[in-house]
Amino acid sequence: MAAVTGGERVWVLGADSGGSGVRFALRRLEPGAVAEVVVSKEPVRTGPGGIDAGHFIEQLLPAVDELRARCGAGRIVAAAVGAAGMVALGDDLRAQLPGALAGSLGVRRIALAADGVTAYAGALGQRPGAMVAAGTGMIALGTDLGDWRRADGWGHLLGDCGGGAWIGRAGLEAALRRRDGRPGGSAALLARVEAVFGAPGELPGLLYPRSDRAAVLASFAPEVAACAKTDPVAAGILREAARHIAASAAAVCPGGGQDGQVALTGGLFKLGEPLLAPLREEFRRQLPSARTVEAAGDPLEGSLLIAAALVEGGLRLPRDPRMLWIPTE
Repeated sequence: MAAVTGGERVWVLGADSGGSGVRFALRRLEPGAVAEVVVSKEPVRTGPGGIDAGHFIEQLLPAVDELRARCGAGRIVAAAVGAAGMVALGDDLRAQLPGALAGSLGVRRIALAADGVTAYAGALGQRPGAMVAAGTGMIALGTDLGDWRRADGWGHLLGDCGGGAWIGRAGLEAALRRRDGRPGGSAALLARVEAVFGAPGELPGLLYPRSDRAAVLASFAPEVAACAKTDPVAAGILREAARHIAASAAAVCPGGGQDGQVALTGGLFKLGEPLLAPLREEFRRQLPSARTVEAAGDPLEGSLLIAAALVEGGLRLPRDPRMLWIPTE
């Protein structure tokens, strides 16, 4: 580190952009340093060109100014950005962000990563294994440090099966089934829809035009979990979510999960036992030889770890033009 920084006190920048907003962090590049964090609850827009790099930069630069003012930060020597949708929708970010970071902040050591990669780094560091990140969305990622294996993470319209938006949407569907008198409906969930959103018939107008509808759908997942204690339809939704999550983990475990580690990370697991109990059962059934472990850190911590590794020359995670891209390499 000293060879790179010359003994100067320097900082690394991390960012975690997801369906519910963006978190930015600065941390001094020295052992034991604590990160300062700024949170934006406005998700980065997605348009015809994919993730809107301009909108991300509009949030990034004021956040960095605030972080610098808080911690008296000087030179930022590296940055790592993890973003939901980076794999399929990240072309605009890859085209614009390196230049913006270099021009506005003087940062030239840069990593742009899928949010699953930063979640993996936060959860397991740089060792082989598998990770499930579940919040608004859901993705599973595994590596033997040779390459990446990914399952799901396709967004709330095409996948993210078992994630918060998936659970919330299934809960809303069950409520509307009850309203219509169709099989599979839930009176308990219908009551929660009326309490949270108002008239059920207004849901399409409330949801469909919104750019943040995945986050709105996910906001109903805790209601499903609360109902699951007494409502069999809600409990069945969480059992199905658990099956999806375990299946994605099984698909990415190196060596078929033999004596491997699977880390669970993300806000979805805060739903507690209504989800965790069926999830433990599904892991025993689908991955009996794997060992589930608590994530060491979250995706923002993973982005800071990657940024620090860029400076220290110790980044061992597999490079990939869409999963983990280092523009200077």
